[in-house]
Amino acid sequence: MAGHSKWAQIKRKKAVVDAKRGALFTRLVRELTVAAREGGPNPDFNPRLRLAIQNARRANMPKDVIERAISKGESGAENYTEVVYEGYAPGGVAVLIEAMTDNTNRTVSQLRTLFSRGGGSLATSGAVSYLFTRKGVFTIPAERIPDEERFLEALIEGGAEDVEIGEGTAVVTCAFEDFGAVQAVLDRLGIEPEEASLAWVPTSYVQLGWEEAQKAIRLIEQLEEHDDVQKVYHNLAMTEEIAAKYAEAS
Repeated sequence: MAGHSKWAQIKRKKAVVDAKRGALFTRLVRELTVAAREGGPNPDFNPRLRLAIQNARRANMPKDVIERAISKGESGAENYTEVVYEGYAPGGVAVLIEAMTDNTNRTVSQLRTLFSRGGGSLATSGAVSYLFTRKGVFTIPAERIPDEERFLEALIEGGAEDVEIGEGTAVVTCAFEDFGAVQAVLDRLGIEPEEASLAWVPTSYVQLGWEEAQKAIRLIEQLEEHDDVQKVYHNLAMTEEIAAKYAEAS
């Protein structure tokens, strides 16, 4: 998990910008729609939809927008295909992309172009996925944790694998199958995460100097801005130097 909390901290600024331009809502609506299509419209029996609704509410999405997205998914009105793409950014940084698209040929062509222009390469399936493990990840602002000792004890007992507390942010990770149990612990503590997700977490990180890291970050951000991309994961280590320079550049 080295570097994960730093990345979470500095991406918070970008999340605000995304929300302002509507990119965040677009991604949330797609997730609501597909979750309802795949698992049904009742969040009590559809954990993926329950998580999607929670994240939409955290982003202050209006209730009627959430309900419309779920209805579209239930009716099958939207025909999104879920695809995972793999590739390399400059410096050998592994990149895993979750996308939802209505035209896979268009999406793969555009992503290949982004990789090429950014000094990276789109790879075949399985090229980098083995470098990541599916985990539950909760990002929590430090000010929402009144008692750090109690917080840590409860999470460890509840199944959390790691708790990384950085400057202003705590990042909690757990096994994929323990996501619901850790969410229940946070509910019991009265702590609302800023973000909760089922993410691909690197098993190891690539350390680069600022010049090369900057190229990798630039490509990662371009991939994140693509309309069909839901989430981008990578294994670039966010050292103190890189985090500071990235924050300045942002």
